[in-house]
Amino acid sequence: MEAFGDYGKYYNLLYQDKDYASEVAYIEMLIEKNSPGAKTVLDLGCGTGRHDILLAEKGFSLTGVDLSEEMLSAAIDQKRIRGFDSSQIEFLSGDVRSIRLGKRFDVVISLFDVMSYQTTNADLKNAFETVSIHLKKNGIFIFDCWYGPGVLSDPPTTRVKELENERIILTRIAEPILHPDENLVDVCYHLFVRDKKTQNVEEIRENHIMRYLFKPEIEMIFDSFGFEMISFSAFMRDSLPAPGNWDVCFIGRKKRSPSKIAFVR
Repeated sequence: MEAFGDYGKYYNLLYQDKDYASEVAYIEMLIEKNSPGAKTVLDLGCGTGRHDILLAEKGFSLTGVDLSEEMLSAAIDQKRIRGFDSSQIEFLSGDVRSIRLGKRFDVVISLFDVMSYQTTNADLKNAFETVSIHLKKNGIFIFDCWYGPGVLSDPPTTRVKELENERIILTRIAEPILHPDENLVDVCYHLFVRDKKTQNVEEIRENHIMRYLFKPEIEMIFDSFGFEMISFSAFMRDSLPAPGNWDVCFIGRKKRSPSKIAFVR
């Protein structure tokens, strides 16, 4: 399952307005509050590594995992440009549902709704198994996801986004289809990429399927994998989600080994 194909080539441009610095300050605060002294962080679904670079600058040792070769290439370029070595940041190709690194971390993070890309029950269980295997006892897992009550109270609509840099003009049309009986949203992306020099236009169509999640199901999954839920809030806020809030943050602490039910396929 690789959601990001050609879309990944334009990821940093598409999300150039995303406030990574504030998000990393928020994640650092959550780590300090819930796991003081933590140093090693595994980022599942690291994308172009922008969270990881900023966390490494704050003194954490990062391992980032992603399936998209385009985005990993961008992450590795940034690592090189910033002068980090492999003891500070390591970027690896892998599937969050199955990668096994043979070591454990103080913290696992999975940001920008990576868990919502786990669209089946098996996907979600396998991703949580990966987290559990790589976390030290009493380590914490921080992730955000699409939140069911927010999606259903403020349903997705078609959106158009226009961006440009020194080389291209990019127009993205996002057309969502809600599947309420499956807790899924098909987001159909249609991109037009115009080269400023040649005026040639590249057209890209890509479908991203997103799962919205609910607090009781996360509590159940946490419990089956030996976690206790220690925090639930609107992402980037110290408060419960308000109506219409799509993005929520969960934090779980690993307390014991997973129960057998967690490994049923």
